[in-house]
Amino acid sequence: MKRVLISGANSGIGRATAIRLAAEGYTVFAGMRDVGKAAKVVEGAAAAGARVEPIALDVNDETSVRDAVAKIESDSGSVDILINNAGIALNAALEDVDIERGKEVFETNFWGIIRCTQAVLPGMRAQGSGHVMNISSVAGRIAAIGQLVYSASKWAVEAMSENLAQEMAPFGIRVSIIEPGVTRTAILPKNMGHPEPTEYTDAYRRMLQFYARGIVANTPAEEVAGVIHGAIEDPAPRLRYPCAWGGVELCEGRARLSDEAWVGLGACKSDEEYYAAFESCFGLDIRTPTG
Repeated sequence: MKRVLISGANSGIGRATAIRLAAEGYTVFAGMRDVGKAAKVVEGAAAAGARVEPIALDVNDETSVRDAVAKIESDSGSVDILINNAGIALNAALEDVDIERGKEVFETNFWGIIRCTQAVLPGMRAQGSGHVMNISSVAGRIAAIGQLVYSASKWAVEAMSENLAQEMAPFGIRVSIIEPGVTRTAILPKNMGHPEPTEYTDAYRRMLQFYARGIVANTPAEEVAGVIHGAIEDPAPRLRYPCAWGGVELCEGRARLSDEAWVGLGACKSDEEYYAAFESCFGLDIRTPTG
């Protein structure tokens, strides 16, 4: 049975994916910085009639990553599927960015993926097969207002994934990019603030309204886990899999949208003008539902 390593598997999309794949018969290694927080993923898998193996994995620590992969390879064999899920968010317009905090976002969201992927690729190349799945975001396809650093980190993930897909093609190794929209996970409550005082209250208010509308849609992490499982089993593999609330609409809408129309969104004077323009561009009504 194929061996799967998932980073950030103690909560959210990572936990839901670990449980889903274990229930589907995969051998799942649930990576997390603190294995003392593994109870929910272990219990969830047991409730599904399956089991997962928690493993210490800090994507920001080269030694931790190498040790985790070495342990899997020694005990079970090479990793067949790597799911780079660990990630953190940060809200800030450019002028408000705390550069040191911004570096931490890239350390996890970008360099963490590179560390984990570098560690598994020799084994995948040796066996002539493998699958690297990078959890990006719709913010990797649009420049999310008020989220400059987070969005830039996910754009970097998209570019890295495109490069990697070409680099790995000669070795029979697949690369997939999962692009969730708003999903009900623990990252949302942690991501509702912004720097203050600030000159960019309009941008933050509109950004938070987008997420508030997505929260109302109530897309569970299990839905994204289903997309990940489907991508693994896809008989006609694609590079990108947009999903969850707003995923398809935002990715496809931005591809159609002119740069001038994109910039024009930022020039909207009132919130109502902005919400109407956003709906026209993407087919998503982000106003607060009434009635």
